[in-house]
Amino acid sequence: MVIEPQTPDTNRWPKWALVLFIILTVVLVYYAKWGPYSHKVLVVAAKHTVGASIVTGTAGHTPSPSWQTAWTYTWIYFKDIWSALLAGLVVGAGVETLLPPGWLTRTFGKIGWKSRLLATFAAVPSMMCTCCSSPIVVNLKRQNVSTGAVLSYWVANPMLNPATIVFMGFVLGWNWALLRIFVALALVLIIGTLGDRWLPGGVDPAHADALLATPDPATGKIVTRLFQSLFRLIIRLLPEYIILVMALGAARAWLFPAMNATIGHSFWLVLVLAVVGTLFVIPTAGEIPIVSVLMQYGLGLGGAGTLMLTLPAVSLPSMAMVSQAISPKVLAKVALTVAIFGLATGVLAHFLF
Repeated sequence: MVIEPQTPDTNRWPKWALVLFIILTVVLVYYAKWGPYSHKVLVVAAKHTVGASIVTGTAGHTPSPSWQTAWTYTWIYFKDIWSALLAGLVVGAGVETLLPPGWLTRTFGKIGWKSRLLATFAAVPSMMCTCCSSPIVVNLKRQNVSTGAVLSYWVANPMLNPATIVFMGFVLGWNWALLRIFVALALVLIIGTLGDRWLPGGVDPAHADALLATPDPATGKIVTRLFQSLFRLIIRLLPEYIILVMALGAARAWLFPAMNATIGHSFWLVLVLAVVGTLFVIPTAGEIPIVSVLMQYGLGLGGAGTLMLTLPAVSLPSMAMVSQAISPKVLAKVALTVAIFGLATGVLAHFLF
């Protein structure tokens, strides 16, 4: 006699946990993103600027490396992203503890275009940078979500951010916004497809429940697990993240050459910016003032296009956080793909604009 494995009874999962997850997600994302952006878009439309560059301010060169430089950059950066980071941490903990066991695996676990497409649609309204969405990505992968779906969600968050695209249209021009949409869609498609080949960790949705033991649905147990998951994310992700942000902030002068018309149109600079943009960390929509200011000091269209894609797509801190769930080898391939796409975007900008 063959004994069938006992699958968890997800119908026993309390509905209040799912309702709590939805409420937390909507409230936190509204506070961090939807609310501020709905007001900011009116200001940007009127003034055609989103503020000073976080890299150079209003100048064409970065400050010299120092502890003060590192601290100043870190303070400005976290003052901009703290609410989104909080949202990412709480939603990430909720992904692990508040959703019915096996639901994410059944919905996003199968390798294929449907999982990747659903993950992309889920990313668009959250509008986070890859650092702030990293806690969510880590726990999505731990819930047996396919690699392609995880990477699609991660990269689509900043690249297909509708607010950023609108800001870009008002500041840089709608030709830049259209280019951003085109290259972002292509990047998300390619990264997701390649991700399923690099790390084929998908599952058969019909057997998703058998992969996960049903946690105790008691109210106290769920709430306790929620705070435990949140604590683990904070302890494991934030220290390294903060150190890397400070290091990159201090190293700005070495990463971004002082800009002038001669340097700004050189081919070697485009190659450098493809690497620097992939590794450097910025807040959401930070690429717009960076590109805008540097273009005023002589940055060419090729370099501008390269930074426009690589700066928001991934960063060294975000990859360090996600390495908790996805192998560094796969993340290195993601970074290389982003850099190549950055070069291609620079070429398109040079010849189209």
